[in-house]
Amino acid sequence: MTVPPIVAVVGATAAGKTGLSLDLAERLDGEIVNTDSMQVYRGMDIGTAKLPLAERRGIPHHLMDLLDIDEIATVADFQALARAAIADIRGRGKVPVLVGGSALYVRAILDHYDFPGTDPEIRAELEAEAAERGTAVLHARLKELDPEAATKMEPSNGRRIVRALEAIAVSGKKFSSSEPRMEYADPRTVQIGVDIDRPTLDVRIAQRVDEMFETGFVAEVEHLMANGLEQARTAAMAIGYAQVRQHLAGEITEAEARERTVFATRRFSRRQDSWFRKDDRISWIRFDAEDRLERALDVIAALD
Repeated sequence: MTVPPIVAVVGATAAGKTGLSLDLAERLDGEIVNTDSMQVYRGMDIGTAKLPLAERRGIPHHLMDLLDIDEIATVADFQALARAAIADIRGRGKVPVLVGGSALYVRAILDHYDFPGTDPEIRAELEAEAAERGTAVLHARLKELDPEAATKMEPSNGRRIVRALEAIAVSGKKFSSSEPRMEYADPRTVQIGVDIDRPTLDVRIAQRVDEMFETGFVAEVEHLMANGLEQARTAAMAIGYAQVRQHLAGEITEAEARERTVFATRRFSRRQDSWFRKDDRISWIRFDAEDRLERALDVIAALD
């Protein structure tokens, strides 16, 4: 009996990955595995464009609503959870269809990716320093120790910078040396990229953000804040949530929060596209192609 393939649908935010993944899961007798790092959080629904249960076509979805907002799932945690879900789905003779735009998480799941060790004391010291002196100071230090890793991280991304410095301190090796090799852990893997032009994507992002705000996004953030969102290191920094928190704190208007969310999402989508475009194993299919499902199925069938 042939082992079912692993199918990953990748691409930028708002490109149309969800629809294609559902179509593929239906045709392949598959189940969806979420690879969006924020959709694992309960209550973060509108701002993460989490597909409502009623719209999932009866297809089982994995790795959604696993954690409370004050919990943290590292990339290593996500890798273990996703690979366990994939093994379970394939063990039942079904096809796992991965979908999400968190590029690092996709690579960690699909490729050979070994994680360096951790040390809670070192991490606590680095986090305290970041809180006292700012993340830019730590980013400058990382740039000296591992320029390659530093160039891939925003100076404001304290969590990743701390993780990189912690790994260097523990292993004595550059953090960039532990990044995934572009080689599938399982050869029966295929990636389908949803290809969309930048002007169209920018419009779709603006429309999505407008819809978020019109369907209760501010109220969602307000509810999460009452349940500890501001203290949640990961969830609090999610795009949209950070901007609405500023609005609720009286720092900016709702209109400004909306504009900043659009800007941040467009910027993020460019980084997503840049990351995925570097992977020549991805088969790109136009988001609006009438035969996109058939073309995707042909790519998957070529594995055999």
